[in-house]
Amino acid sequence: MRLCASVVKQFANRYPMGATSWNPGQTLWDGAPSSSTFWICTSIACLVPLFALACQLSWKSQHARAGLAKPDSAARWTPQLFEYPRIEPCQEYGFETTLPLPYRPFRWGDYYVTMGLRQGEWDEWIQLDNRFREYHRIKAYRHSIRGQQCVQTLPARDHVASGAEAAREAVQELAEYLCRRYPQVYEVKRALPRANDYGWYGEGQIQLITITPLNVVYDLEKEDPMAVAGMLAQDDLALMITGTDRKHYLQAGSILVPGFWRLEDKIGLPLASIHTSGDVPQYKEKLEFSMDRFFTKLQPDKLMARNNYFVQVLYDCPPSETTVHTTREFDPHELGWSTSSLGVEEAFAAGHGLGDQPDRDTGSNPYIPSSNRGSPTAGDLFFRTERQTLRRLPRTGAILFTIRTYLDPVTQLANEPGVPGRMASAVRSWPDDVAQYKGQHRYKDVLLEYLDGMHEQQVQQGRDQSSTKYPF
Repeated sequence: MRLCASVVKQFANRYPMGATSWNPGQTLWDGAPSSSTFWICTSIACLVPLFALACQLSWKSQHARAGLAKPDSAARWTPQLFEYPRIEPCQEYGFETTLPLPYRPFRWGDYYVTMGLRQGEWDEWIQLDNRFREYHRIKAYRHSIRGQQCVQTLPARDHVASGAEAAREAVQELAEYLCRRYPQVYEVKRALPRANDYGWYGEGQIQLITITPLNVVYDLEKEDPMAVAGMLAQDDLALMITGTDRKHYLQAGSILVPGFWRLEDKIGLPLASIHTSGDVPQYKEKLEFSMDRFFTKLQPDKLMARNNYFVQVLYDCPPSETTVHTTREFDPHELGWSTSSLGVEEAFAAGHGLGDQPDRDTGSNPYIPSSNRGSPTAGDLFFRTERQTLRRLPRTGAILFTIRTYLDPVTQLANEPGVPGRMASAVRSWPDDVAQYKGQHRYKDVLLEYLDGMHEQQVQQGRDQSSTKYPF
């Protein structure tokens, strides 16, 4: 704009209005123009810097939409306008009848450590089945006895924002999605629409949400948003927030049915430490760089999904173990915590996955599975798989990580066409560090003998459909 004023001033001083000495052979800058020429030239002089300014603002806007922050505010997120794609109600869902989806994320052949991400479907962000009642009961029980060890939101620290605002956004996003996708399950009461509220498609934000088959009501404005969010569906939830050091921190979570890790060990840690403290195989070599890049570049208009899997041993509970026995009444298959493999949760030593816990005095953990239990049978083995989704919340920029766990008897999977042979091949392909992390030594011989036998039966019966589409 200073350039515009300078040009006009010089032009007026050199060629006052009314001058008539202009020669047609001169350029606009060589002689006095007519009145109309003066204003044309003045307009051009003003428009050039305005055009440059517009280009600069457009460039900044494009980079903000791409999630690229200015160097002096690398971790500052600019809220984005994002309208969740219109979703179709899942009319076929039955609270008591819809079976869990048969995720079988293992392949024939070699095992590769990768992120394993795929594009998710917006309609399928959160998936419910007929185990919702059971999961809700287990989650409520675990929250009642473990409290902030399972559900927590951290305040702001020097290098990273609080998880509170992200938790509020997360619970509203979940409630909006669930009441639209499963209207037969959720009823909502809304406030009147206000500018910049959390409501979708111009509707007022949700105040109350009722899970009608359970007759449970949650107040989204008065209750702990992270606690409510964790009870609305079968998934566990984690919120990652980018700090001023460009690292991604676990600032809030509802981790109620993790099986073999605890929120209390991970809350507040950056992404890399979450994985290295858990001794995740080949994280540094194969995953760290790609995960950091993915978390940095993920945008609100992308929904990503992945699966993993484990084998979990479930021993009979000795009647003398009253604490464990009480927990089994609420969680008979150890969905929330794998006591049979890891001992009681309170004495767990983090950093071993489903591998062996370090040797210690049994007085500190009275229920440690010992060698005198003998080998498990095929009936003691359960297939544990997680369907995880990741999306960036548009207002806070937090990454919402959903973790839905499925737990089924191996004997059930082995009756599915093509599954026992493919699963046996996958288990045999695990590298040593992966096998240790998954606790393979506890069940390898029994599992493979059983799967091989079931595979042979299917081959003889012509039921070995080895081309079953991944990941089902």
